[in-house]
Amino acid sequence: MEPRRIVLAVVLMAAVLILTPIFFPSPVPAPGSKTAVTDSLRRADSATVASTNPAVADPATAALAAGSTASGMRGLPDSSTAAPPPVAQPIDTAVVTTTSAVFRTTNRGAALIGVEMQRYPALSNKGRTKGGPVELAKTGDRLLSFRLVMPGDTVALNAQTFTSTRAEENGRAVVRYDAIVGARAITIAYSFLPDSYRVNVAAVVKGAPDNSFLLIDMPAGFRSSEADTAEDQSHLAYAYKPDQQNAKGVSFSSLDPGERRIEAGPIAWTVAKNKYFLLGVLASNGVPGFAEVNFTGGVRVAKAATRSEATIVASLKSGSVAFDVYAGPQEFKRLVAMGRSFETSNPYGGWLQGVVQPFATMVIRLLLWMKATLGLSYGWILVLFGIAVRIILWPLNQKAMRSSMQMQRIQPHLQEIQTKYKGDPTKLQAEMMRVYKEHGMSPFSSLSGCLPMLIPLPVFFALFFVFQNTIEFRGVSFLWFPDISLKDPFFVIPILVAITAMGLSWIGMRGMKANEQQKMMMYLMPAMMMVIFFNMASGLNLYYFVQNLASLPQQWLISQERTKAQPIVRG
Repeated sequence: MEPRRIVLAVVLMAAVLILTPIFFPSPVPAPGSKTAVTDSLRRADSATVASTNPAVADPATAALAAGSTASGMRGLPDSSTAAPPPVAQPIDTAVVTTTSAVFRTTNRGAALIGVEMQRYPALSNKGRTKGGPVELAKTGDRLLSFRLVMPGDTVALNAQTFTSTRAEENGRAVVRYDAIVGARAITIAYSFLPDSYRVNVAAVVKGAPDNSFLLIDMPAGFRSSEADTAEDQSHLAYAYKPDQQNAKGVSFSSLDPGERRIEAGPIAWTVAKNKYFLLGVLASNGVPGFAEVNFTGGVRVAKAATRSEATIVASLKSGSVAFDVYAGPQEFKRLVAMGRSFETSNPYGGWLQGVVQPFATMVIRLLLWMKATLGLSYGWILVLFGIAVRIILWPLNQKAMRSSMQMQRIQPHLQEIQTKYKGDPTKLQAEMMRVYKEHGMSPFSSLSGCLPMLIPLPVFFALFFVFQNTIEFRGVSFLWFPDISLKDPFFVIPILVAITAMGLSWIGMRGMKANEQQKMMMYLMPAMMMVIFFNMASGLNLYYFVQNLASLPQQWLISQERTKAQPIVRG
């Protein structure tokens, strides 16, 4: 009896598995809907895994079979069965060299698999060159790859072997890839602009039905070519710009493993970036942006987040789509030349972006102008910039310091009035206003005393962000700094910043009767500043040190005025 029960159980289980999809079919999302597109992304993942299995002899056939199985499970017709058997094509890599970069594409998926920066050497941990150029792609990774979504089916093109042809058109190198996938002809062409990091990409799918999409997979990470690898990886992020809105950033660390984030379009561009380099995909000028962009947190093998995923969903209009690719350094002038507010691909300031971003842009423009005009090293540019800021702000600083000094002088008299009329608010207010008027001041004059500290802060904050991604500072040596974008290797400048800050506090308290709290702050604030500046870029430390030095003469003159001032006459 026992074998019969086992057979019966097996028969019942088989019946359930076979009949359930027939009587209770899974609902199919409406073609073209957002749900349909994002669901296709999930189904494409499983197809990609199947197609890359080394046990499969023909990856192209395996990918088609995987896509057909996904369709069959939803009760859709299997379009791939009518396709002719694939013609075996050898795997080859096309190398295109411009004056700026070396691009590598492959006929396996018509993917972009590497970009070398001809003008930027990889750096060692001491800030010196390693001898080779910067390479963006990590070993085994692709910088750009594609998937095709049509109603009811998704094909991972990475599994398809294309026929490649090369040509020269209008002074540009053009690499074209052609393949027949599911009885449809697909063409993906790269047009490389000379002396540029820019590539025009066009994709055509003949006979593609409405509501078809090309999925553009962005890099999952970058190879680090920086002296400080950990700091470079901390800048790994994606960014995107919705139409009519400011650019937004998505750092790798902000995405938990497997966490999915979908941003609806139209999207003008999306970038993947590290500290100094980026790969951006931009919708063509004058056409609607991309339909959406999806971000997914990658698996973490350590505490740092070094892997993530991003996919752009591009609508196929009449079976075609064209877009621009920028794969290169975050050079401000080149990003501006791309248009579409591409220079904001590093969104600064978080919720204060509307204020910080324009100010940071103004600062970098000014520094680049000084460099082009004076022809000096960026180290000296920062020295001159720090002095120039103090000279420009000298009159406002002077007025604010004198206002603060006047407040300190009348403070004892104000305290006397407060004690005398504490039971009569009306009289107290009248007497205080009389004192302010006699000395040409107002109750708000005390706020102006904070201006000497607040005035340089916008420039400092702007420089803080500028130093994070301005490639013009990369590898620039100055004095004993091997690289002004990295911290001082001997920590001399942070100590000098603290010493000059203490000197400013000491001079500022001359002629004053300081209480214990003020004396404590004179020592505590410089110590805090040294801790804050300890790991900041040496160029940023240099700028702040010069600011402090340039402030000493003005602080000394004000303290002399305070010492010589006669006591006020109390009425």
